[in-house]
Amino acid sequence: MLVPFLTVADNFTGCFLLFYLLIPFLNKLIHALTEKEHFWLMTWCVGVYVVLPSFVKANVVFNYVTWFSILFIIASYIRLYPKDWFSDTKITGMIMAVSLILSWGSVAVLATLSRMFGKNIGISYFFVSDSNKILALATGVSAFLFFKNINIGYSRIINTIAASTFGVLLIHANSNTMRRWLWQDTFNNVGAYESGNVVIHAVVSVLLIYTVCTVIDICRIKLLEAPLMKRL
Repeated sequence: MLVPFLTVADNFTGCFLLFYLLIPFLNKLIHALTEKEHFWLMTWCVGVYVVLPSFVKANVVFNYVTWFSILFIIASYIRLYPKDWFSDTKITGMIMAVSLILSWGSVAVLATLSRMFGKNIGISYFFVSDSNKILALATGVSAFLFFKNINIGYSRIINTIAASTFGVLLIHANSNTMRRWLWQDTFNNVGAYESGNVVIHAVVSVLLIYTVCTVIDICRIKLLEAPLMKRL
C-alpha cells in the first residue's frame, strides 16, 4: 500500500504515522490539565476502553490512533506525576510477575474450560488477545516500569537489534499476504498445534522469523539508509 493512511482502521504503520501528527495537540491537552483532571481522564479512558471490553464484553470500536492516544495519556501521567512505587524495582517487578502469571493462568484456565464445554479454543486468549485487554495492558505497563528502573547501561547489541524492531514488524506483519505465507504456508501453525509440538514450534518459529527479519533490516540500514543519510 503506497498510501498507508487508506487503511487506518487496522493498519499499525499508518496509524503510527498519523498518531505522530496528533502528539503536539495531545501535549497541549495534557499540560492544560491538573493532576486530578489528568487522573480522571486516564481513569475514564481505561474504564471505557479496557475494563468494559475485558469484563462485560462490551463491543468497543477503536483503531490504533485511538489506542495510542490512550497510552499517551497513561504514559504522560506516569512521567509528569511520578509516584514512589513507580521507581521501585521490587514493586514493579512483582506487579509484572503477577500480571504474567495471571495472563498465562487465564489462557490455561479458559483453554481447559473451552475443551470441557466444547467452545472455540480462541476464547482461551480472551484476556490477552488484544492490546486493550486488562491483562495485556497491565503486563505492558508494569514491564515498562520495571525495565525502566533497571540500569542496563549501554549495549551495542541491544541497540542494534532495537533499531531494527520496527523494520521486523514491517517485514513480517504488514500485510495479510505475508502473514498467510509465514504462518499458514511456511510454518503451518495449525498442523503444529494438531501434532502436539506447538510449544517448540512457537518458540523456534518466532525466534527464526525475528532473526531473519532483523538481519534483513540491518542490511537495509547499512546498504541503503546509512549512505542516503550521509548524502542528505
